[in-house]
Amino acid sequence: MLAVATLAGGVPVLAPKPAAAADADFQKWLQSLWPDAQALGVSRPVFDQAIRGLEPDLSLPDLVIPGRAEAPPRGQAEFVQTPAEYLRDKNLANLAATGRKLYGEHRATLAGIEKRFGVPASVVLAIWGRETAFGSYKLPHDALRVLATQGYYGRRKDMFRTELLYAMKMLQDGTPRADMRASWGGAMGLTQFLPSELYKHGVDFDNDGRRDIFRSVPDALASAAQQLHAKGWQPGKHWAYEVTPPARGFDCTIADPENLKPLREWLAAGYAPAGGKRPAAADLDEPASLLQPAGTHGPSFLIMKNYYVIKDYNFSDLYVLFVGNVSDRIAGGGPFARTWDPVVQLRTKDLEEMQKRLAALGLYRDKIDGKAGMRTRLALGAYEKQNGLPLDCWPDASVLDHMRARAGR
Repeated sequence: MLAVATLAGGVPVLAPKPAAAADADFQKWLQSLWPDAQALGVSRPVFDQAIRGLEPDLSLPDLVIPGRAEAPPRGQAEFVQTPAEYLRDKNLANLAATGRKLYGEHRATLAGIEKRFGVPASVVLAIWGRETAFGSYKLPHDALRVLATQGYYGRRKDMFRTELLYAMKMLQDGTPRADMRASWGGAMGLTQFLPSELYKHGVDFDNDGRRDIFRSVPDALASAAQQLHAKGWQPGKHWAYEVTPPARGFDCTIADPENLKPLREWLAAGYAPAGGKRPAAADLDEPASLLQPAGTHGPSFLIMKNYYVIKDYNFSDLYVLFVGNVSDRIAGGGPFARTWDPVVQLRTKDLEEMQKRLAALGLYRDKIDGKAGMRTRLALGAYEKQNGLPLDCWPDASVLDHMRARAGR
């Protein structure tokens, strides 16, 4: 929060408000939520209890705090780690081994979930493993404090304001406050649900009259499967196939999600399934696009509809690759065939600068978010082609230095 101060000479400048004033504004904002909370069925006593003593947690990532020179780093590992760091083979192998053991323990439940929702047991187990290490990872934050902080100071205020209201509804409907531990983004439970998603997709699969994503494995896994089903999961279809691109004449800028053609056409064009794995006949006519999450410095994948369904659960390519590979291993598959080169991830502010420069050149038309996503990699590859640079579709410091020199700074 900012207030106006005055320098000598009468020039007005912005200065941080005192902490007490900032907290008063936060409390006023909390009180303003009452009409919308009431509309969701939250009683006044529950509302008052929910916000009593609530203060923002300014240590959370992804906040925009006026007057603070430097915000905390953005915290989602999928966007601040390199593919090699995020997709460490040891981690994938360990989770898959535990997943296979849990498959045996929950076989009947998983079979019932797959029959009802069409989502393979290996996929929901992999999500459980990635989200909370099968329940062994204890979420560190109070959900209401996280959601209130993100709703007031975050980059997606409207979304988190809504989630805070639904978290209050959870309290109203009997969820103990002590159970509502969350990630820094407010997701809760064994399979990490935001409050509104719980109300959309929560399932009482153990038939005890409650949708309990905190302690009931059947409810948590069925809720994850229901969410994937609702987002368009295609039963009997795979999520992706790792492939080896043609050795000659390959151009990484074709790794564009809009460059869709049937899987069989990619195979006929020389994209060989890695490790000798033959695609299922049911997938051959599925529209597929090429994905290279580390540019030419790592594995290549032909991705299909179910890839994007998992991505709708967590909007990150690395998350999907993590869940997909653990799922494949639980079902009897193995590691990625091609290893990840040790590339360097640019700092968020440098990636934002690169995106702005690419946008100014007309090569990038997506949001400035400091993430090395598909659109950033494609735009970077186009820049490399235009300027006769080595073509690898991976944003690194040398290309940013070239952009700066080209612009004269």
